[in-house]
Amino acid sequence: MTSATDTAGHAAAATDPHASIYDHGFVRVAAVTLPVALADPAANAERHLEVLRDLHDQQVGIAVFPELSLTGYSLDDLVLQEPLLDAAEQAVLTVLEASEELMPIIVLGAPLRAKDRSRVFNCGVVIHRGQILGIAPKQNLPTYREFYERRWFAPGDDAAGEEVILGGQFAQLTPHGIIQVEDVPGLSLFVEVCEDMWVPVPPSAEAALAGATVIANLSGSPITIGRAEDRKLMARSASARGQAAYIYAAAGEGESTTDLAWDGQTFVYECGDLLGESERFPTGVRSTIVDVDLDRIVAERRRQNTFDDNRRTHAASLEKFDGWEETTLFGPWDAPDCWDDSDEDDEEAPEPILLGGRRRAAQARHDARSAATGAELPALRTPPATGPLRRHHDRFPFVPDDPARLAQDCYEAYNIQVAGLVRRLKQIGGDKPGGTRPVIGVSGGLDSTHALIVCARAMDLLGRDRSEILAFTMPGFATTEHTRSNAELLSTAIGASFETIDIRPASTQMLKDMGHPFGEGEPVYDVTFENVQAGMRYDYLFRLANHHGGIVVGTGDLSELALGWCTYGVGDHMSHYGVNAGVPKTLIQHLIRWVISEGIFDAATAEVLRAVLDTEISPELIPTAPGQKAQSTEDSIGPYALHDFALYHLLRRGYGPGKIAYLAHQAWGDAEAGEWPAGYAEDDRRAYTREEIKHWLTVFTRRFFNNQFKRSALPNAPKVLAGGSLSPRGDWRMPSDAASTAWLAEIERDVPGD
Repeated sequence: MTSATDTAGHAAAATDPHASIYDHGFVRVAAVTLPVALADPAANAERHLEVLRDLHDQQVGIAVFPELSLTGYSLDDLVLQEPLLDAAEQAVLTVLEASEELMPIIVLGAPLRAKDRSRVFNCGVVIHRGQILGIAPKQNLPTYREFYERRWFAPGDDAAGEEVILGGQFAQLTPHGIIQVEDVPGLSLFVEVCEDMWVPVPPSAEAALAGATVIANLSGSPITIGRAEDRKLMARSASARGQAAYIYAAAGEGESTTDLAWDGQTFVYECGDLLGESERFPTGVRSTIVDVDLDRIVAERRRQNTFDDNRRTHAASLEKFDGWEETTLFGPWDAPDCWDDSDEDDEEAPEPILLGGRRRAAQARHDARSAATGAELPALRTPPATGPLRRHHDRFPFVPDDPARLAQDCYEAYNIQVAGLVRRLKQIGGDKPGGTRPVIGVSGGLDSTHALIVCARAMDLLGRDRSEILAFTMPGFATTEHTRSNAELLSTAIGASFETIDIRPASTQMLKDMGHPFGEGEPVYDVTFENVQAGMRYDYLFRLANHHGGIVVGTGDLSELALGWCTYGVGDHMSHYGVNAGVPKTLIQHLIRWVISEGIFDAATAEVLRAVLDTEISPELIPTAPGQKAQSTEDSIGPYALHDFALYHLLRRGYGPGKIAYLAHQAWGDAEAGEWPAGYAEDDRRAYTREEIKHWLTVFTRRFFNNQFKRSALPNAPKVLAGGSLSPRGDWRMPSDAASTAWLAEIERDVPGD
């Protein structure tokens, strides 16, 4: 029966689509180390259950314990004693019976006897809801240095179909068993034991190719200096190469220190990223509890086509993974039992409400299975409310929170941009003094400022004087003295040749020739009025480049391309070579800060760069009357923080708007929670409501689809970030006339706005 707490949790999840991580492609996992009572399986079983009851209350889906966790690893010859093996068998049965009331899929360690009692296997036993889902024997037994396992155990690599004794019955070993969880799409579990991770071709590598997305490793692994890092290296590389999650739990307190020591290390990796780890050498229970993103794993495999190519290469070897066990994490059970434990007949239990694409997909698969078997299966249960995500999630996915990582990223990004421009200039005669010149429009804003300091560094590397950079500022009808002054001061400070060209007369004449009201003096500030100015600037730049033997260096960034916030054709959409097109708006300010901190330019230049950083982002195209707020880009199209968040998860992860909105709420719902990137101003730190997230995600989706035609005609620019680029020759290929209907429908259906 379900507890009152469970009932309330399921009811909350049924009505709030953000209540459960399980509705958004995650599974909560725990890597557990606990004090072992050496050679006392009954005591260890109770310790496991104490931990498991707590993990159940935390809505953990998979709980992984150390190697031989029911007996202890360091038993030596005691592991061959009948009393010990009898007790171990009974301990498994104790946990098995108690598991009927527990949510987690349990992965624990025990020695089990072969059916003919001639050998003992070192097993990882997978238990869920009173059933044995698999028994994974350790396949690689170390018998070198301090290890002596062949003395006691039989290797499990060829033991598929072999039977072990369990509760007077016989259970088959499943060294190649993968467990699929029907109501958690993308969750397929494989178990390996300790040394299996250390061999050149680990069992988990083949299991990942066969479809396993989560790998559990039960480990004994005594500790010596440096071994903890070696374990993490092995697990990180396995999770990165296999595009999988890797859950690792090592033995610790209670193991014999006769000749060895133990540190109880636990950690979880996902696609090469460390999600969490516990302290080493603990006293008492320690658990690494994190939420694994199954959608990410599936998406990475889908995009990295060589993953499946590798599967085809090893197809013959993977045939042994043909037997998959299935379970459901939340049921199915009779719907009323999921909701109401009372005996009151007059209180009708609510029906489970399916919200979001995952629940609908899971239910469809469940219904199809029911139809195929001819059995009427009970409805799937609604996942429980889980609280916030338990994993690090960046507010700025293009900008690392860790200062050291951010500095490294900025170093690489800046030098990629510089190297790209250097190579292009070399190719067209710009590798010597007097050669092809960079021509750039400088507005005093972030993008053109950064492009200019990229040009300056490129000229240094080419051995050319910076005065050969031709920098132009072209004030229009709304240009402020502040930005115009910044443009001049910066150009002068770095040593570029600088000129001012007032575009107002030419723009007025064009508007007049077009019959636009502004040409006749009327204050009409429409899109045409804005685009005439933007186009005029680049018309001048291209002709100036012709005149002076140069190329126009584009300043537009990745975020503007995603939103279509650029004037098509002879406007800021176009250039001869773009240096910022692979850099999102949220990263550019940090690149400029990094350039300042590295002392690449002198103090006078650094001072101007700081002034630019303090300037609000604005196109400065519409005049502002005294007392009015100046034109703001983010007031018009929304916060770049949310747009870059959506762009990253669409471009790099392939997520739909339902999941993006959920992640955005987790990252941006509370300004006080989580970390902020180094140097991010306190006054700019804010939160966004679900209503705001939904609104701006709708704006992003519409603009992203409607403006693909601009991205289909992009000039050359280097890819900078692993998060992706929007070049039609690189990361992103999309028809310019695709409809956003399905995405907008998902926002309306699955994204809460309250």
